[in-house]
Amino acid sequence: MTDLEQLSRFTTGRGFVAALDQSGGSSPGALRAYGVDPAQYATEAEMFDLIQAMRARVISNPAFGSDRIIGTILFTGTLDRTIDGRSVADYLWQVKGVVPFLKIDAGLEDTADGVQLMRDAPSVGEAVKRGQDADVFGTKARSVIHAADPVGIARIVDQQFALAERVLDAGLLPIMEPEVDITIPDRAAAESLLKEAILARLDGLGERQVAVKVSIPVVDDFYADLIAHPRIARVVALSGGYTQAEAIDHLARNHGLIASFSRALLEGLRADQSDEEFGEVLAASIDAIYRASVT
Repeated sequence: MTDLEQLSRFTTGRGFVAALDQSGGSSPGALRAYGVDPAQYATEAEMFDLIQAMRARVISNPAFGSDRIIGTILFTGTLDRTIDGRSVADYLWQVKGVVPFLKIDAGLEDTADGVQLMRDAPSVGEAVKRGQDADVFGTKARSVIHAADPVGIARIVDQQFALAERVLDAGLLPIMEPEVDITIPDRAAAESLLKEAILARLDGLGERQVAVKVSIPVVDDFYADLIAHPRIARVVALSGGYTQAEAIDHLARNHGLIASFSRALLEGLRADQSDEEFGEVLAASIDAIYRASVT
């Protein structure tokens, strides 16, 4: 059953969601930005050890706490890891008071009808079960929109809701992430089609709620009606390739929309920084993202 304390924390808490769910595809870039060259690891296992060390350094830092951060999204491999002798999910909630989520998608299909659907892989169901066993509160699943194609966007939304219902049936809260590529020329039209399609499906949830992770919209406060909908637990925003400063500037103009940043959160952190330097950079980033999230 959904933990009511975690539900209240996620739906009403002031702060943002930290996206620390780097997977096999995104970890090399995250490590490179952190100052770890690919030549420093020879195997995937070594790569995941290094990305876990980075995550643990962030999560265990005093700046990373429930006064600014509501939730954290993890990668499935992180469930087997520990911080100070506790599983990462347990450490987040029991020590930090931060609600744990789990990335469950298995990557993306090739582009068709202007979108990339999630791969339909058996591992998705396995990830949901692992999330249940690890006592995470919810899940996150990503697909990508590259054009304002009504057929493709309808397929994205149908797939996201179908998976969300499976997650809800498992007693977890789904974060649907139909990302709109911020570089496309018809981005505003794509966002309009996306919001219309999501709103049309929400009443079918009955009394249940979902969360949505979106790109920061072209039009300020564009998602206000989605944020206010009773079937929406929270609307969070990815940084989508913006720099931290750009993402914060755009986010602050969208009332009620909170951050779920990854690259923008980790910007400026380096493996060779002293603990004091690392903590100062992280604290400044968390504070700036927090302030933009509570507008």
